[in-house]
Amino acid sequence: MATIGRKTDTWGSRFGFIMAAVGSSVGLGNFWRFPFTAGENGGGAFIIIYLACVLFLGLVVLMAEYSLGRKSGMSAIEGIHSLARAEGKSSNWGAVGWIGSLAAFFILTFYIVISAWVIEFIPQAMSGSFQTFAEQAAAQTAAAQAADPNAAAVTIADISSQNFVKSISDRLLVGFFLVLFIAINVFIVARGVKGGIERAATILMPAFFILLIGIVGFALIEGDAGAAASFLLSPDFSKVGFGTFLAAVGQAFFSLSVGSCLMITYGAYLSRETNIPRSSAIVASADTMVALIAGFAIFPIVFAFGADPAGGPGLFFISLPIAFGQMGEIGTVVGSAFFILALFAALTSSISLMEVAVSWLEERQGVTRPGAAMGIGFVLFMIGMGYVFSGTFIDFADFITGNIMLPLCALLVSIFAGWVLSRKMLESELGEGNVMNMWRFMVRWVVPPALTFILIFGSLDALQGFGMQLPGFLTVLLGPNG
Repeated sequence: MATIGRKTDTWGSRFGFIMAAVGSSVGLGNFWRFPFTAGENGGGAFIIIYLACVLFLGLVVLMAEYSLGRKSGMSAIEGIHSLARAEGKSSNWGAVGWIGSLAAFFILTFYIVISAWVIEFIPQAMSGSFQTFAEQAAAQTAAAQAADPNAAAVTIADISSQNFVKSISDRLLVGFFLVLFIAINVFIVARGVKGGIERAATILMPAFFILLIGIVGFALIEGDAGAAASFLLSPDFSKVGFGTFLAAVGQAFFSLSVGSCLMITYGAYLSRETNIPRSSAIVASADTMVALIAGFAIFPIVFAFGADPAGGPGLFFISLPIAFGQMGEIGTVVGSAFFILALFAALTSSISLMEVAVSWLEERQGVTRPGAAMGIGFVLFMIGMGYVFSGTFIDFADFITGNIMLPLCALLVSIFAGWVLSRKMLESELGEGNVMNMWRFMVRWVVPPALTFILIFGSLDALQGFGMQLPGFLTVLLGPNG
């Protein structure tokens, strides 16, 4: 095989890179995953832990990934391998790139299915279908009570759930939207970094922020802002266990796109003029801000209409359509805008996840970028249709990638950057002085022990949830089965 060289494509501007990087971080993780994860883990208590994970773990790993990417100028897999070789270390460190890249790929396999659901809900919202839920509930209640006067009333939640199950049961329709979403991703990624990913991000992200601000304003005015603020900002540490820390780390890394080697891939296209610490802080801050703002876009509406804030993934696809349907005509407008907003977020993240694999394939001799994008798109379609016909595997894939693979890869990246590579090698990327000193201390002495501790005990706590009986001393430490 011919020697693999540095990437020749680069970001066209600092603004374009920031939009693409923020777009990769701001995705369905902020809208689909963050709200129900916070709801299931005590609201404010989870958010405090989440913010700590972003600041002390996520930001440190994010800086490491950008540095590794720009230093190597290659895909994550080849880049880590080449850096290890340059330091005279074992080439086995290339496995770190494989773990992260596989995590990115497996996330994308179910991410595209959720995105297809989002697309499917847009025409439903625009057509006013959400408003028919109440009418269907009344009609079904009348029919049931005519047959049995003691029959319970059919709720709007029941109707919404029935519609969602019916909707996702239409395999061909979901498959069509899946193909459409994959095709858009392939088209954008095939056009390259500057002409495809960056151009899409500079259009989608400003539109995303405008829509987000509008929806938050509406939610705070028309929804129950007080209950949302109390839920999000009042910590309930009685619900905190080791599983909460694992969920917070997984959410932080899922949302920031670290641990998936995505930011190593994006870092390979960085110019020498880009300040990595400053850019990392901007990306992490923007992502965290959007996650919190998304809570205030969703929870005021959830509480105003009596939905369950800990409703799992159904919070996004069942509870919110219920609320939008009860708003009347304005719900049609707001519901449509919300799911379009979610689609923008999904697209900017999915193209970055696809770029991880395409970047590596493009380095293979005789493989073009369009060919790599189409090949990955075909594989994604085959696996994605498997999820369409058996959606129960999505929860398992989400747990394995978000709670195991991402923290594990981040742990290995921090060890590699902090202990395997020399300080001199990374000073060229992060500079000298206090920032470098603090980052190196954190990446060596704080991140690895914290992630190791959380991975081990958080995983044991999760195993209890699956019914596994742990030794007595671990049960005392972790608490009884949840």
